[in-house]
Amino acid sequence: IGMAIGDGEPVLQFKSVCVVGGGMAGLAVARELRREGHTVTVMEQSGDVGGQWLYDRRTDVEDPMGAVAPVRVPSSIYACLRLISPREVMGCSDFQFLPREGAGRDPRRYPGHRELHCYLRDFCHVFGIMETVRLNTRVLRVAPAAMSMSTTTRRWAVRSVRRLGGTEDDDGALEDEEVFDAVVVATGNYAQPMLPNDIQGMDEWRRRQLHSHSYRTPEPFHGEAVVVVGCGASGKDIALDLGRVAREAHLAASSEAEATTPAMSRMLANHGDVLRLHPRVRQLRADGQVEFADGSSVVADTVIYCTGYAYSFPFLDTGGAVTVSDGGYVVGPLFEHVFTPSLAPSLSFVGVPRKVLIPWFFEVQARWVAQVLSGRHALPSEEQMLRSVEEQLRAREAAGVPRKHTHNIASVEPRDMYEFGGKYCDFTPTEEWKKELILSSNASMDDDVETFRNRADGDSENVRKGRQGWLGGLVAQAQEETAVKTEF
Repeated sequence: IGMAIGDGEPVLQFKSVCVVGGGMAGLAVARELRREGHTVTVMEQSGDVGGQWLYDRRTDVEDPMGAVAPVRVPSSIYACLRLISPREVMGCSDFQFLPREGAGRDPRRYPGHRELHCYLRDFCHVFGIMETVRLNTRVLRVAPAAMSMSTTTRRWAVRSVRRLGGTEDDDGALEDEEVFDAVVVATGNYAQPMLPNDIQGMDEWRRRQLHSHSYRTPEPFHGEAVVVVGCGASGKDIALDLGRVAREAHLAASSEAEATTPAMSRMLANHGDVLRLHPRVRQLRADGQVEFADGSSVVADTVIYCTGYAYSFPFLDTGGAVTVSDGGYVVGPLFEHVFTPSLAPSLSFVGVPRKVLIPWFFEVQARWVAQVLSGRHALPSEEQMLRSVEEQLRAREAAGVPRKHTHNIASVEPRDMYEFGGKYCDFTPTEEWKKELILSSNASMDDDVETFRNRADGDSENVRKGRQGWLGGLVAQAQEETAVKTEF
């Protein structure tokens, strides 16, 4: 279907688009695609929208390490998790993450995970997105449809299975295959656990091992000695959570930089009776000994790997056109982390970048995808996109950026993150006070990971004024929500 939008303007093409994943990225994609006039089908394997932000108390007891792809329980959220970014910077451009009253709501600047899930449900309600979503629907295979391999006519066959009656397994479920003009992969990057490959004896260890993906609450570890591998945000969170019930919680840092932050020093000073810090784990022994790189060792009951997540798209069958490499860290080739050059624009990815402002950055990516699919914006040639990908990789390598940080944007090139929207889809820039708030929040977290979320002071005059205006939007947004619903 096409429609002219004015003299000299392109004829817009309206496509049928399958969005894989109904989390934060997928919902942003669905809204932007519909806004541009496309027909949207969102396939979400869980029983509700929200992706990672849909807390699931279940874990995969048969595979607590998450070594098998795809994982059976998608969510990796643990019960005590609170946001590490302030809510002022965690909303869509025209639907802010404002504090709301009501049962179960959490008005704090750094709320718990349930509050963000409530926000995503509100987002779906206001923009009528739920009518596009198929819940309990797992995508099994995405591949170019037969007889559609030219770039102008390429379409995609999507095979899915829908669980009936909320059953756990696919037995008796309904399997289906449909053809779409385009597919947007929005499955996130915090589901498939990444396990270390430099620890000897993991197979010989006879005691409990799990990835943080399978951690929910500290109670199962009561009275135990637990080794937590990795001191990132989740490692510190889980070690502090365990400290309430465990006999000992041993943190193993993967680098000196992780071990020597002010936040780590404060944690150890405050909880030295339970918390211990070590260098990286060298070996696990069958008798329960965990040996560290400095030769020291402890006897542990459990080892928890807070070692991050790998990109994983087991349903995607592109004949090698797009691959996951470098131990799960790199998806490529992807032009600007979104389009596979040889399959663009009919196959795209939203939500691959890490260390970005969410959901704002997903919203920007989604709008670009929607407008490229309609013909409002054009992509460079396949050769130009490939050259751009190679040049960017070379530039980062020359700057000493490790390959595992290929998709980390803000921590390497923060200006690129903020300029992305203006570069590709005329997106409203992020306000300066929000940029300042992000920097001050990160500095506070680096100083004291336990208290930074509860500090009521410390905002600059610029941030205070910006926040006042932001809070003033509460009434205006409530008034607009009724009008917005009628647009869809």
